[in-house]
Amino acid sequence: MAKVRLSGTITGAHDPHRSTRAKLLYLLYDAGWDIYNSNGDQRITLSNIEKKITEADGFVFTPGASLEDMFKAVSVFVGYQTLDKHLRGKPTVILNSDGSWDPFYGVLGHLHKLGTIKQEFREFLLSADTPESVLTTLTGAWQTGVPDAGREKIEDSMMPQVVDEPPPSHLLGNVCVFCSATLEEESYLSDGESVGRAIARAGFGCISGAGKSGIMGAVVKGSVDAGGWTGGSNVPHIIELEGLPKGLSSFWLRPDIYTRMEVMIEHSNAFVIMPGGAGTFQELLALMIFRQQGNPLMQDKPVVIYNRQNRNGIGFWDPLIDLLDGVCQPGEFVVATEMEDILPAIQSRLPQVVSNAS
Repeated sequence: MAKVRLSGTITGAHDPHRSTRAKLLYLLYDAGWDIYNSNGDQRITLSNIEKKITEADGFVFTPGASLEDMFKAVSVFVGYQTLDKHLRGKPTVILNSDGSWDPFYGVLGHLHKLGTIKQEFREFLLSADTPESVLTTLTGAWQTGVPDAGREKIEDSMMPQVVDEPPPSHLLGNVCVFCSATLEEESYLSDGESVGRAIARAGFGCISGAGKSGIMGAVVKGSVDAGGWTGGSNVPHIIELEGLPKGLSSFWLRPDIYTRMEVMIEHSNAFVIMPGGAGTFQELLALMIFRQQGNPLMQDKPVVIYNRQNRNGIGFWDPLIDLLDGVCQPGEFVVATEMEDILPAIQSRLPQVVSNAS
């Protein structure tokens, strides 16, 4: 029988979403679906999320969207975008009867307008208003399949050569830049090179998702051209879509995007969120979840969101910052609206000159 994975956690007998979940369980089970996480007590981590995705045949997200729920939903979408074979043909439905998913959809809609999300995301993350419509939507999507993401491979499937040059002892630490690998507008690429160059000149190593294209490739180029140490991580099926940049000092090949994120976080002392798409949204949510869980991988590591302003004063990340303001505590991240403010924001928040041993 097909298996569907439910999101969400029921906090007790008086949880307002308990009856909705009970109705969902009945309808899905009665229609022939087996159900993972029926009690809402399974935790998803970067280490196990790929396994959880692999073992399910479809996904249903429930009302009461939490930071963790949104991370899981955008992770599924990123999997669709990057042609993850483990998501092939597996539909996703979001029950948004309480409107708690509206800010999440708002971020994706904003990024779609800006061009960093090319796909019509609502065709992949299907919305439903009632438990009954969840069943109808899920059944229909199970029969018709998931839409094509419209991407093609640019590299063959040969494994890249792994390089591992340790950071030099004089580095103050490593700054990780999360950003778009598809945005090719010249002014954004110039920003990427400037950030990579500034990181190197300030005495930091530069870590990225090791993509050759877009802002990500520009960041690496800026760091390499300035003589900086550069590290990065990527996975085989994304390398086939985006290629690898030249000049990486260290490269960590990982089997999935979640262990890729984990190794990048582990090797970094600070984070910059540049303009990006669903993947950058996903990565920032992972940082915030780690921070709220007290994960030692995020201890004393500042997160700076570069909220690039357009000519009308609208920030690239305005909807995302609004979303985070509703679920994060003050100080969990800082916003910079000017390029020259990014490095000072990092330097002023690092507890001390850090060792490159991390």
